Amino acid sequence: MAAQSEPEIVLYDLACTKNLCFSPVVWRIRLILNYKQIPYKTVFLEFPDIEPTLKGLGLSPHPSTSASARKYTVPAIQHLPSSTYMMDSFPIAQFLESTYPDPPLLITLSLGDSLEAQAHAAIGPALRTSVMPREANILSERAGAYFRQSREAALGHRLEDLLDSDKEEQAWKAAGAGMRAISELMATHKDDGPFVLGARPSYADFRITGVLQAARMVDEGVWKRIVAYPGFGGIYEGCLPYMEKKD
Repeated sequence: MAAQSEPEIVLYDLACTKNLCFSPVVWRIRLILNYKQIPYKTVFLEFPDIEPTLKGLGLSPHPSTSASARKYTVPAIQHLPSSTYMMDSFPIAQFLESTYPDPPLLITLSLGDSLEAQAHAAIGPALRTSVMPREANILSERAGAYFRQSREAALGHRLEDLLDSDKEEQAWKAAGAGMRAISELMATHKDDGPFVLGARPSYADFRITGVLQAARMVDEGVWKRIVAYPGFGGIYEGCLPYMEKKD
C-alpha cells in the first residue's frame, strides 16, 4: 500500500499479545480502511479497558435491544476531521462509505446477508468450540482473566471443556453440509472473479475475510479447516492486498 499521510481515523481495536488485529468485526473495518487507503492509526484496548475508554470518549452504550451482550464494544472510530465518534461495525462501514466514496464499496448486499446468516448457523458452533478456548492463549494475563471469567460465566463450565477432541471433530463434521451450501452461494459469480460479486470486493467479502483472519490469528488449524471449502480461500487471497496493515 502507498505511504500514508496524517491519520484521519483513529481505530479502536482489541489488543492481543501479538500486537496485531485479531477481532473478526474489527477486521471488517480495517479492510475497508485499507481498501479505500484512508490514513488511520490504531489504539489497541484490552478487554477490561474497552468500556471505560469508550465511555470516556462520550460514546453512548449499545441499546438494551442490541444483539451485543456488552454495553461497549470494538470496533469504534474517531473521525478526526469532524470529531465524530461511533461504535459498531455496520454503522462505521456506512459512515466510511459515505465519507470516502472512492473507490466505491457495496455495503448492503442481500447475497452477503444470506451468506452471513447461513455461515453463522453452519459454522458458529464449531468456531465457538475451536476458537473461544484458544483465544485466551493470545491475551495478556489481565485480559485473559477477564475473558475467562466472562465467557465461563456464560458457558457454565471451563473453557478447556470445549477442547474435547471428539466433540470438536463432531462440531466440524456437523458444519459440513452448511459450509458446502455456502460454497455454492459464493460461487454465484465465480466466472467473473474470486469475490462474492465477482471482480470487485464488497463488504460481504470483508465480513468473510474477517472471520478467516481472526481464526488464523488464533489457530492456523482452524483457518485451514475453513479454507478447505471451495470459495473461502479465493476470497481470502483476493483480500490479501487489503490486509497488509494489521496494526
